Amino acid sequence: MAETEEKAFETFETGAAPVKAWVKGVPVEDGARRQLENVARLPFIHSHVAAMPDVHYGRGATIGSVIATRGAIIPAAVGVDIGCGMMAMRTSMTADQLPDNLSSIRTVIEKTVPHGGVGPKGGWKDGVPTSIANRFQASGLADGLLTIEAKHPKIRGANHVIHLGSLGTGNHFIEMCLDEADRVWVMLHSGSRGVGNRIGTYFIGEAREALIKRGQGLPDKDLSWFEEGESLFDDYVEGVLWAQDFARANREVMMERILTALRAHLPKPLKKFRIEKEAVNCHHNYVARERHFGADVWVTRKGAVRAGDGELGIIPGSMGAKSFIVRGKGNADSFCSCSHGAGRKMSRTAAKQTFTLSDHRRATSGVECRKDRDVIDETPGAYKDIDAVMAAQTDLVEIVHTLKQVVCVKG
Repeated sequence: MAETEEKAFETFETGAAPVKAWVKGVPVEDGARRQLENVARLPFIHSHVAAMPDVHYGRGATIGSVIATRGAIIPAAVGVDIGCGMMAMRTSMTADQLPDNLSSIRTVIEKTVPHGGVGPKGGWKDGVPTSIANRFQASGLADGLLTIEAKHPKIRGANHVIHLGSLGTGNHFIEMCLDEADRVWVMLHSGSRGVGNRIGTYFIGEAREALIKRGQGLPDKDLSWFEEGESLFDDYVEGVLWAQDFARANREVMMERILTALRAHLPKPLKKFRIEKEAVNCHHNYVARERHFGADVWVTRKGAVRAGDGELGIIPGSMGAKSFIVRGKGNADSFCSCSHGAGRKMSRTAAKQTFTLSDHRRATSGVECRKDRDVIDETPGAYKDIDAVMAAQTDLVEIVHTLKQVVCVKG
């Protein structure tokens, strides 16, 4: 690369490892920048910290960050929604085959997948379906959890199988979308639910205790870490990988149930619609062992998607914005990553104070979705411009499909 050639990322110097940020044309709040710099100054950072264009302030590490570490993992950088991610599948249906009124489809999805609520209310409160209970056992998830609980009894009592196949609340969603050729896709966003939260919360607390025992200080206690060689390091890896498997299975169960329900509900000619292409089932809050810049390291993607050369990913917008199926370009500087969405530009509290119900209804015009006050914190205006986010990462991914939702189910 010529010295005068402009790079796609900006570099923040920290006095330690630099931060490479794909943020040209998108805002970065001061708090998020300070968080990135705090992470970059940790002693085990490998090469640099990468920030995606949807970067924004988060608890612990910055959402939209990619952190490669040597011999250590920061549990709070992974967070408590371990394995949160996306799944999308393309069907043989086209827009002109859908009913004019989509409210019945939204109702069918809402009846099929538990959503909203906290604790058991957000899961199978009337009993776990036999097929899901059997899957939990046959997949090894049940035995794996028992092993983890035996070592760490405080994890016991979390909602696990009762949440398998459930959506959750907040920014989690299920959508029916149309692509550029008016083909119908089903897309969803969820993670490891109550049991992942319990595992994440427990180990974040243990990491803080471990740091105190080492006598080390930090500008942010949420950056506490486990070091390779410690028993807690191995136990955390076991727990986080289990939660990531649970999250993947959770998305698969929801997708299977949605497709089955749609076949039962749609008019007879559409009951035999085919699944033409599975785009991806990808995490965007997770940790993995990978090789970068000549070393085997732990890569934590906190609100980022792996985008290796040729790998497919999903970058959703908001309730009223388009989303994208993308193909990774394997950019080494980003640790083969891209953004996981548009990224918030304001907090949930600020969104509720800023936008009215009328604003939300206008922003979601043409989408069959909730239009009540309880979802204003998820209104499109609370998020960054997805087109600007995509423009900032053209060297990370190429767009394969552009999707626009017509039905959106929120918790």
